[in-house]
Amino acid sequence: MYAETPDQRPNLAGFRTTHWSLVIRASGNAEAASQQALERLCQAYWPPVCSFIQRRGYPPADAKDLTQGFFARLLEKEWLKDADATKGRFRTFLLTALTRFLSHESERSGALKRGGGQITFSLDAGELESGWTPEPADPRTPEMLFERRWAETLLSRVLDRLKTEFDGGGRAGRFQELKGFLTDGRGDRSYAEVASRLGMSESAIKSGIHRLRQRYGELVREEIAETVDHPDAIEAEIRHLLTVLSTP
Repeated sequence: MYAETPDQRPNLAGFRTTHWSLVIRASGNAEAASQQALERLCQAYWPPVCSFIQRRGYPPADAKDLTQGFFARLLEKEWLKDADATKGRFRTFLLTALTRFLSHESERSGALKRGGGQITFSLDAGELESGWTPEPADPRTPEMLFERRWAETLLSRVLDRLKTEFDGGGRAGRFQELKGFLTDGRGDRSYAEVASRLGMSESAIKSGIHRLRQRYGELVREEIAETVDHPDAIEAEIRHLLTVLSTP
């Protein structure tokens, strides 16, 4: 799925801010940093949460309403203050909180409506929903789908970051041409064909592909690092991500 190099494991000194650290900031107070941290968490986990709710049997419109309601309740009730990094992954905590939320909601008449005035930070649901489609019939459990959407959302963020890096400096379109080489297969395209379209030499294309694969692996690790509480857990989490993505 991505190329690995021996020196890609982050050291403790360079370990990026984890989601758990974001949780601590998000649950701290009403300062701008806390609000930004909470918004970032919501944006990262909106797709898996919405998919989980829909797989539990809610129509798409209700699933979106409930997703908004869940994150609003997360803020309103300060549930994040109960989160504990020593008890496991953040997404496990979130899934437990979501399951309880849906259980309580089932006892109420009707779902929470979008835009009910409870969310005190900027969360553009329309933008978040742009890459989301109603879930088709699928034998996977809601929990399995939650994990799948988490993995897909994580890789989507990686590809977005790669595109920004490789298309920067007036090189628009380079990422689109090279991304097909992230895996070993490249279809019917040749290095010469891509080099001609980009106005580069074949050796430059090969070097660019090597850097793309290397950077992809680095970014995957950086994103994974935001889901665990210590660098030593990164490799196990990557194996889990691969398992989730390879499960039919």
